[in-house]
Parts: sequence; C-alpha cells; structure tokens
Amino acid sequence: MNCRRLFLFIVAVAALASCSAQPQATTLRTGAEHLMSIIGTPTESTADMVHDLRNPDVGGVAVVGNQTSIVGSTHLVDTLLAQRVNVVKIFCPEHGFRGTAAAGAHVDNSIDPRTGLPIVSLYGNNKKPTEEQLRDVSAVIFDLQDVGCRFYTYLSTLHYVMEACAENNIPLLVLDRPNPNGHYIDGPVLDTADCRSFVGMHPVPVVYGMTIGEYARMINGEHWTGKDCNLTVVPLQGYRRDSVGYGLPVPPSPNLRTTHAIALYPSLCLFEGTTCGVGRGTDWPFEWVTYGHDTLDLRQEPAPQAFSLRYLMEMQHRVPKGRFFLKNNFFDRLAGTTELRRQIEQGLSEADIRATWQPGLNHFKEIRKKYLIYED
Repeated sequence: MNCRRLFLFIVAVAALASCSAQPQATTLRTGAEHLMSIIGTPTESTADMVHDLRNPDVGGVAVVGNQTSIVGSTHLVDTLLAQRVNVVKIFCPEHGFRGTAAAGAHVDNSIDPRTGLPIVSLYGNNKKPTEEQLRDVSAVIFDLQDVGCRFYTYLSTLHYVMEACAENNIPLLVLDRPNPNGHYIDGPVLDTADCRSFVGMHPVPVVYGMTIGEYARMINGEHWTGKDCNLTVVPLQGYRRDSVGYGLPVPPSPNLRTTHAIALYPSLCLFEGTTCGVGRGTDWPFEWVTYGHDTLDLRQEPAPQAFSLRYLMEMQHRVPKGRFFLKNNFFDRLAGTTELRRQIEQGLSEADIRATWQPGLNHFKEIRKKYLIYED
C-alpha cells in the first residue's frame, strides 16, 4: 500500500476523530462508528486511502475482533465488507470470533461461515500474528471491548498485535470503546519481574481507568513492545469516564453477562487463583462465590465502586486453613504480586494492605496522565 497515502490517511483519521474526542455530545459513538462514517463519506484528504482500502491490488485489511466488534447491530467485518473494504483476514482473541469459547479453552483457526474469511486464533500457542500470517495484510484494525481489568486477556492480545505490526511495518487502527470500569483506579501494580504473564504483562494496577485506545497509546509511549508501532486511535464521542455501570450492548465474554458481573469482576477474578468457584457453569457467573456448599451470594448486593478485598478475606476465613490458595501460584499472577497472598495469610487488614499499594498507584497515575484522550 502506498506509504504516503497511508500516512496522510492516518493523519486525516486522527484529525477528524480528535474533533469529537471530548464529551460534547450526550449520545455515545464508538470508534468503529467513527471509522465507518469516515470510510462511508470520504473527504478530499481521505479519498485516496479509502480507495486503497477497497483495492485488492494494494493489500488487504485484517480485523482483530470478536462478538463485541459491532457497528449498531451489525458486525464490524460485515459493515466493512458492505463498504467494499478489502478485508482478507480475521484475528480473534480468547473466547473466539463469535465469543462462545470458555475461558482458557483452545480456540482453533477456522473459516467464518458468514463471510468465508479465514479466522486466525490469537490464543493458545499462537498469541502473536506471525510474519506469514501478515504477508497479505497492509493494515490492521483492532476493535475489542475491554472491561478495564489488567487480567482481562484482550490487553495482552493488543500488546502482541502492536508488537507484530511494529516488526512488520504495518499500521494499526485501534477503534476505541468505553470502559465500564473506567471511573476508578485501584489495586496493586503488577511486578513485571516476578508476575508477568498473559493475564498481566504491564506495570499497571488491577483497575487502571483507561479505555483500550488510551491503553494502546500507553503501550507505545512507554515502549513496552520494544519497537513502537504506527498507531492511530479512533476515539469515542460523548464518553464520560465517570459513567458508572455503563451497560455494554454485547457481553464481552461468555461469563460476563451482566453489568453487575462486570462491576464485580475486578474483585472476584482473583478467586480464580483459589479453591473457590465464581459461578462458572451457572446462570450467575461472577455474581457469587462458592466453596462446596458454602456460598457468598452477591447477586442482590450493590457492586463495589473500588477494587474490594472484602470478598477474598471473608471466604479465606471460611475455607479450612491451608486450602484457600491454589498451589500453582496463579493467584500471584492475577494479583500481579506475591505480596497480596502473603498479606492475606498474615491477617493484615484491608486498610493496611491498601496502604502498601499507594506508592505504585501514585507513580502509575503520573504515567497514565500522558496518554489520556478523555477528561477525568
């Protein structure tokens, strides 16, 4: 694809999108909706590049998406194809392209029956697009709904996609979406020396208060992938970070089905590193906690407005001593630190534990400021 045209298109998209980055309107519009309006009504500055996006002779477009990648009620891939964009490939994260696979389940490469496009899984052994998989790709569009928690693996998929795009000199457009837990910052900051994994790759707290577009800017700006990628974020319109309990139109994954579960998720996901269950296989995943027949039912309880240790500490007292934490150290990887497990075992109060997070949180907040698109 013509590099000069590509550069001009990215500049034009960024300029058009930035005009509505601040919440001047009451109606929320996603980055996907913005991009489609740009493609659907090209201007003098974008017409050549829109032509290139539609022209199979100059390369193809890959979409990193899943069931949340929608424009209105239509999937982004279907919308792009309707606009004659030359989509040649789909990359999908954990849970698959249509979002039906269970957490941690193997997701195979396949063909999308609706479009006939090849689907390449970015979960399991192939977490990062390879040079061969990108050979017919001249631009990548990333559109996944995040939930604002460090251990939600779409952030790791974003990291590896950015790394692959940088290595192969392919531009990346991240279509921004709202963060339903974007109204606060809380939890321990991940120790990358001891606890870096696919459920946490960066030195950020459990809840980081950024959209996925802002997070992509931070990955680039902090050089976390080594070589920076050619990144454009198409931002939201009408987004307020303090919109508590924003209702997502599509569940972001099979076990986050309700606004209440999404709000509880930052606090309850750490139970995945314990012998307790979080309701998987029931009608209320991430709305209650179980140990045998002992149940902590949170379905009618107001969701916390911060990362809460209360549920962990209560269940730790109910479980027989020495049987609460799994022996595989998965709790530490989720927490991002080995300290939290030790602090809970030692019987420290939540207030005392929180005090140990503050230096890391304060440092992160200073870093975060540099990459914000929307006002706090």
